[in-house]
Amino acid sequence: MSGEEAPARQQQESAEEKTENPPTEEPPSEAAQEGEPSPAEEPADEPAAATPDRAPVAPDEEVFSYRALFLTGYGGYDKVKLQVKKGKPSLKNAEVLVRVKACGLNFAELLGRQGMYELLPSPPVTPGMECSGVIEALGEEVTDRKVGDRVLVLSRHGLWQEVVVVPASNTFIMPESMSFEEAAALPINYLTAYMMLFEMANVRAGQSILIHMAAGGVGIAATQLCQLLEDVTVFGTASASKHETISQGGVTHPIDYRTRDYAEEIRKISPKGLDVVLDPLGGSDTQKAFSLLKPMGTLIVFGAANCVTGQKKNLLAVAKTWYNQFTINTLRLMHANKAVCGFHLGYLSDEEELITQTMTRLLELYTQGKIKPRIDSTYHFEQVGDAMRRMHERNNIGKVILLPEPKKEEEKPESNPEPAETEDKKEEEKDENKMETGTEEVKREEN
Repeated sequence: MSGEEAPARQQQESAEEKTENPPTEEPPSEAAQEGEPSPAEEPADEPAAATPDRAPVAPDEEVFSYRALFLTGYGGYDKVKLQVKKGKPSLKNAEVLVRVKACGLNFAELLGRQGMYELLPSPPVTPGMECSGVIEALGEEVTDRKVGDRVLVLSRHGLWQEVVVVPASNTFIMPESMSFEEAAALPINYLTAYMMLFEMANVRAGQSILIHMAAGGVGIAATQLCQLLEDVTVFGTASASKHETISQGGVTHPIDYRTRDYAEEIRKISPKGLDVVLDPLGGSDTQKAFSLLKPMGTLIVFGAANCVTGQKKNLLAVAKTWYNQFTINTLRLMHANKAVCGFHLGYLSDEEELITQTMTRLLELYTQGKIKPRIDSTYHFEQVGDAMRRMHERNNIGKVILLPEPKKEEEKPESNPEPAETEDKKEEEKDENKMETGTEEVKREEN
């Protein structure tokens, strides 16, 4: 067909079809979408066959998407936002892809949101140092993991998302009885507590120890680990409403730090002082801790919680904490016969052998029933601000967990169809009665 004949032929065909089909804007055929020429004489109803079933399917990489939390800037709770990432993450040698089921919230993330955690890269960045989930894919050279393995995961950051790619060496097989929430609650808190107690302080039977923030994740982990030894006396600071819980967990002497001077209370019970103090507070509390030690005692500083007083960075609190920072010279240490140590798990990430050995030991203790993470609460990714607020305001007893799974809308209770039919029948009967009554009234008026 020549180029001149084509318009005439098309006009003739369209005139014939006018009575059958109203004129519509037809979608291009598959051939046209792919850049191939479509015959002009092709029947008009042929392109309609390009249904979704026949539409070209995009590769997995183009349609794969997953939810992730991003720190978009420093400040309040609103700086952590839920976003959707597109594209399936690629795997390198010795890496695994994990579908995340639960994530742990740590105090370091609260500091990071305020710009006070140096190991977290600048925004925008995905926080998250621990999570648990199921392996969905393996990179080359991975021989000790398989698809379907339930694992807990460690990383410096980047785990607050539905899908993560990490080195296989950063994953640990979960015991069968362990829940995903427990697995996400265990790594950071229990590694910190175990290494401080048994690697640094060398806690032994019959000793005494002060655990600040005893109702928090590290506090509960340290209290449980102290129960592995006989006759360890545990002093724990927490608000009065948490005393019953921490006492049941193993704290010998709970102290309300809000209404009492904990140093004075400890001296009343143990005039000679303490063998070990775990200090996550910093500032003037570190000086108190050092003064509470017995000769040959050990102070371990592992945080600066006094810097954080609200959802946004408080420069006055930071300045006060640093101004009151504890300092000491080696001569004074020698005369006091005391030890001062510092611990920061984030700077041990290169010590893979030590971390692996400790995690293996902790998982054994869990399997033996000697330790068990306490889950305070769970929040979906959409509720990350509420989760952070709960920890900021010191309302948690145990671990706060984030769930990547979308929050389900509250389902309205389904109505029972039978009662509904009964109500309809009642309404119909009422209408019939009204009609009958109206008819009788009309008849009466006529009579």
